[in-house]
Amino acid sequence: MNDRMTTPWGEYALARFPEDPRDRLRAWDAADTYLLRHLAESGTPLTGSVVVVGDRWGALTTALSAHRPTQITDSFLGQEATRANLARAGAEEAGVRLLTTQDAPPGRIDVLLVRVPKSLALLEDQLHRLAPGVHEGTVVVGTGMVKEIHTSTLHLFERIIGPTRTSLAEKKARLIFSTPYPGIAREANPWPYSYRLPDGVGPVSGRTVVNHAGVFCADRLDIGTRFFLQHLPRSRGAERVADLGCGNGVLGTAVALANPEAEVLFVDESYQAVASAEATYRANADGRAEFQVGDGLADVPAGSVDLVLNNPPFHSHMATTDTTAWRMFAGARRALRPGGELWVIGNRHLGYHLKLRRLFGNSELVAGDAKFVILRAVRK
Repeated sequence: MNDRMTTPWGEYALARFPEDPRDRLRAWDAADTYLLRHLAESGTPLTGSVVVVGDRWGALTTALSAHRPTQITDSFLGQEATRANLARAGAEEAGVRLLTTQDAPPGRIDVLLVRVPKSLALLEDQLHRLAPGVHEGTVVVGTGMVKEIHTSTLHLFERIIGPTRTSLAEKKARLIFSTPYPGIAREANPWPYSYRLPDGVGPVSGRTVVNHAGVFCADRLDIGTRFFLQHLPRSRGAERVADLGCGNGVLGTAVALANPEAEVLFVDESYQAVASAEATYRANADGRAEFQVGDGLADVPAGSVDLVLNNPPFHSHMATTDTTAWRMFAGARRALRPGGELWVIGNRHLGYHLKLRRLFGNSELVAGDAKFVILRAVRK
């Protein structure tokens, strides 16, 4: 959806990435406009090093582009949306520094603007990484919808940055104001976090998993992945296998351990996830592997993959949607060779078998329980 966001600096036509005329979700919300309005009305000097963290689709970065901000994001799609929105606004991308959560943050930060993420762990990790660059005069303002800001959110700002308070709510959005306290005694950043997998989960039983902050189920094996591990397809010979939406890479690592001849491609749109997958793989396997941050399998040559494993998300920045799953399935079909297979796990109620039949012309139930189904579709 291409919509116009009104700010004190003008109106901006913004869209998510990839653009889909059927998508009715906006690329900005009341939390973005509340923060921008506050900056203008309070006369906050947007000088020096301005850092924008967690800007979901580039709304904040685009509106503040004249102040040459640095954007830090965990989302490949969010970063691509920022590039497109900057171009749409006629802003010079060269004037904006685009970093990922895996890049070293600026050494000095004069204005820190934080779009509160869904993951409290990701917020903790990012505040720890940014804190060394914050000084006594740094302006720190967070923003989010009321449902995204909890007492635990404020405690993180208090513990890592300094004294923190919140604004009144406006249009179900709220601001967070934190005053840097240089003498604060911070604990060490607990991320990335490692743990040992339980027994009874196939080739990865007892193996080490490494999770960077923000990755789904960072402190334990989720029940869906556990079920999938118990029913993985058998890979033979020099197959090319894609772990699509790889998260911490447990599925792809299991394939690599079961079939050392396989070449495994780990793909996710999260920089934190791909870093986790690589760390998990390196801790357990030593074969042919590739790690790619991107829009699903869009950059993978057509017909080059033998097997795709997929546990698609059905949330996109707080919104429940099947758009991501549909694009993943379509991308898998294009990337698979004739006779190649897509194996999908999902909640039983999501009806993925209907989508697979529309795309592949077939869908077979491999296994199921009260909550999950594992489906197999073959590229004809």
